[in-house]
Amino acid sequence: MGKSGPIMSSPSAPVAATESWPWPPAMRASAAVHVAALGAGVLVPGAWPWALGAVVLNHALITGAGLTPRSNLLGPNVTRLPEAAAARREVAITIDDGPEPEVTPRVLDLLDAHGQRATFFCIAERVQAHPALAREIVARGHSIQNHTARHRHNFSFLGPRGFAAEIARAQDILTDVTGQRPTCFRAPAGLRNPFLEPVLHRLGLSLVSWTRRGFDTREGDAAKVMARLARHLQARDILLLHDGNAARTAAGQPVLLEVLPLLLQRLRTDGLRAVTLPEGLKTA
Repeated sequence: MGKSGPIMSSPSAPVAATESWPWPPAMRASAAVHVAALGAGVLVPGAWPWALGAVVLNHALITGAGLTPRSNLLGPNVTRLPEAAAARREVAITIDDGPEPEVTPRVLDLLDAHGQRATFFCIAERVQAHPALAREIVARGHSIQNHTARHRHNFSFLGPRGFAAEIARAQDILTDVTGQRPTCFRAPAGLRNPFLEPVLHRLGLSLVSWTRRGFDTREGDAAKVMARLARHLQARDILLLHDGNAARTAAGQPVLLEVLPLLLQRLRTDGLRAVTLPEGLKTA
């Protein structure tokens, strides 16, 4: 599959799993709304319809935040690399839903040919099915991070126990296969609910979404995917593509394989360097 490269290190400051979870302001406000609504409904005659309405509106806002992958209302959410990455002219290419034996080895060869690095948010059961390919990703200087064990379509509806079981199992599989414990997590489709962040905090994982995405799981036109990624492209961007579940071009090829050479050439032209998330998230 190609020559080996250095194994990248983990971020310098992962979340401290032993610390208590710091409630985000939006969640503290939500709790206050519930307490105030309960008090008004009980103590103020005729106030219960308004109190109920306030609770319903609050739930709608929380649900909307969970359906917005780049929102930070439910807790910390990395959408761009830190300021220090701008001086280093760094971006992060993230590739989801693999490893995929038909696609991933060719992606690795393209990255090698351009001297660039990427982060693969892998489905742990796919890593378990293709351990040699997963180890090859790491050996060639890239990073594997946690994208759940099974990529469940109902992931965003899980409660604390469901989140913990799915994510912790993925952590164990990925660590056993690659020898590196992930420090970053991405939810399937980026969707989540308020129960996710406390679980990530306890497991020492940082939620990472993206700056922009190519929608390459449903768009088979490489030019359109590339246009979405390249619009206002700059240092600190986190870009989302897929080696698993990739849409196909008119010629039947996974669209990533046509987009990636265009993207890598654009990075070279703009003087940008694609690094792994563990490297790009360093603040100094």
